[in-house]
Amino acid sequence: MRLGVLDIGSNTGHLLVVDAHGGAAPLPAYSYKEPLRLAEHLDESGAVTRAGIEALTAFCREALVVAEDKGCEETLGFATSAVRDAVNTDAVLDHVREVTGVDLEVLPGEDEARLTFLAVRRWFGWSAGRLAVFDIGGGSLEIAGGRDESPDVAWSLPLGAARLAKDWFGAGVPDGDGMRALRRTIRAEIARDAGNLLRGGAPDRAAATSKTFRSLARICGAAPSDEGPLVARQLGAEELQGWLPKLMEMTPEDLAGLPGVSPSRSHQIVPGALVAEAVMDIFDLSALEICPWALREGVILERFDQISVLDTVWPGRVGTD
Repeated sequence: MRLGVLDIGSNTGHLLVVDAHGGAAPLPAYSYKEPLRLAEHLDESGAVTRAGIEALTAFCREALVVAEDKGCEETLGFATSAVRDAVNTDAVLDHVREVTGVDLEVLPGEDEARLTFLAVRRWFGWSAGRLAVFDIGGGSLEIAGGRDESPDVAWSLPLGAARLAKDWFGAGVPDGDGMRALRRTIRAEIARDAGNLLRGGAPDRAAATSKTFRSLARICGAAPSDEGPLVARQLGAEELQGWLPKLMEMTPEDLAGLPGVSPSRSHQIVPGALVAEAVMDIFDLSALEICPWALREGVILERFDQISVLDTVWPGRVGTD
């Protein structure tokens, strides 16, 4: 079956077309994405601006055409933190639906963490033991942990790299006092519910997903993406701590020139690095393994699990209605 997954993140709109069936790894067939930056298209009241709504609608319209052209039997659309936390969520979704016919589901933060955990669990397998998973998105940080495919604990925090960049770096890099205040804010937010994960003891394996973690790992020496997803990559706490002071001194142009950093996200590197450093410090992790699968793959895997169950109960019925 060919499936389209339309992921409306806080930074990027991404349509991933995959070929998959129950029990198999999703095989990417085509990718279409645009930098929507919805987390930065919020007005002072917390509403997605008209420009943000129009950009999102245009992307969904084009993504639907691409999905149809690529032969998708089904397209699943979902939105995360930026749309979820906006004060005009319903108006945004209604506009997209009326203009394009795309019905976006807003994922609660806990579901976002849960589905990301599912993807990471499937990637590393049962040999990972008790697994801890961290994902820095544009609008939020997701944390989950457990021994099974469904995490024992899963939660979301408003510590996305784009959100922090907008709120704290809008007038430029904060001075020393401002940077310390941001650091305190990040760490207090993470520490508040850290016991949810820490009570279970140290994880057997700790993993990170998302563009922010991948970029930081690349800066700290991990293999480039063109070496393929099967190459082991990690982000070390010591290496990141060594880079942080240098990152804070760099201009946006310098940051954009670093390996693994795209110009559209260079302004998010420092706040993202502060969140990553806090995660590893508070949860006492010397390194995080980078997992190439994340939320999109979790959505795909859960959907094909559902299809496999239905096809077992009613053989031949799936996809015939």
